[in-house]
Amino acid sequence: MKDKIIKKATDMFLKLGFKSVTMDDIACEMCISKKTIYKYFSNKEALIEEGTEIVHQNIHCTIDNIISKNYNAIEENFEIVKMMRDTFQTYEASPVYQLKKHYPEIYEKLIANELEDCTDLFTQNINKGIAQGLYRKNIDVESFVRFYYTLIFSIKETIQLESESLKLEMQALEYHTRALSTSDGIIELEKQLSNINNT
Repeated sequence: MKDKIIKKATDMFLKLGFKSVTMDDIACEMCISKKTIYKYFSNKEALIEEGTEIVHQNIHCTIDNIISKNYNAIEENFEIVKMMRDTFQTYEASPVYQLKKHYPEIYEKLIANELEDCTDLFTQNINKGIAQGLYRKNIDVESFVRFYYTLIFSIKETIQLESESLKLEMQALEYHTRALSTSDGIIELEKQLSNINNT
């Protein structure tokens, strides 16, 4: 039952907003008593925290699956961004923006996890691209990782509409890739941009 509550509540939070959905709403949607929810969760914040952690884990599991398919470094990044678009484009309000605004403590915990995971992900991608001749050699990998992370999360934190956030994230990926790329990388980037524009 606990897993069912988390799944339903998280879906409602993402679709309707973390702030606007109440415990009564969740209970009504699931045709259970509010007491049943409180059996597993002391309050709404505890439910949001567990739900966001599961979303975080699921996203990174999907990213690991994308990486396992051995795309080249640039294609890999585009596949990850496409996955994020497919996952979140049906939601009106940006989940990250909402968390930061209404539940800052939960947001800070989420960001601490994301910082570690994204640092590893971006570092591996840049090193892979260098090895493949798509990214330039002798770059400061740590600085590029920090630049990209800061850019992506400044978008997520400050843009209220998820559709606008996803659009800017795609532009940030293009910006990041152009800054890193060799001539071969630029060719691959243009190919990926063309594929995106044709879908």
